[in-house]
Amino acid sequence: MKRSGALVLMVMLGFQAVAGAAAASSLGQRRRPPRRTVVVVQKSWPLHRPLRHVVVRPVRVAFRVHPVRFLPAVAWAGLVVATAPHRDLLIWEDGETLSGAEDWTEFTLNCDNSGRRLWLEVVAGRVQFDWAEIVFENGDAQVVDMNEWERGPGHYEMLNFTDGRRVDHVRVIARAASDQARVVLKMEK
Repeated sequence: MKRSGALVLMVMLGFQAVAGAAAASSLGQRRRPPRRTVVVVQKSWPLHRPLRHVVVRPVRVAFRVHPVRFLPAVAWAGLVVATAPHRDLLIWEDGETLSGAEDWTEFTLNCDNSGRRLWLEVVAGRVQFDWAEIVFENGDAQVVDMNEWERGPGHYEMLNFTDGRRVDHVRVIARAASDQARVVLKMEK
């Protein structure tokens, strides 16, 4: 009986020592820099320039559609609009917060909605944009060349498809030009 009591006491002290060491090491441990990888594009990719090393944010929802055909690239005007799109006309929005420490980041927002216009809003901070890839439900993909333009808070028209199209997802390459920045994509009816 005395032996089993001593054994239980030793095991409990051992667990306490291991837990204390783990807690102490996690307090003094540095965060690892984010893992970077080269952006992956298909052979028919319409932009012809070196691909960036980026931090890839995990996709929240699996894609339903993968790009089959790339339409000719569109140059982004990058002009801030005086009035934001009316809330009653918006059918979808999603966003991402970027960290200046991560540098170039790839993030994908799941849309799965039909509309006529995509808006980009910089909510806070400053953001530098490289490009966006809008994938439609039929497999067409429209690349918007954002030419590394840096933008501050405001609403910007990203793409106008007046015929109305169903967008599966939007992939964006951007980086925060400030400590943190918030980017939101919106779709208008």
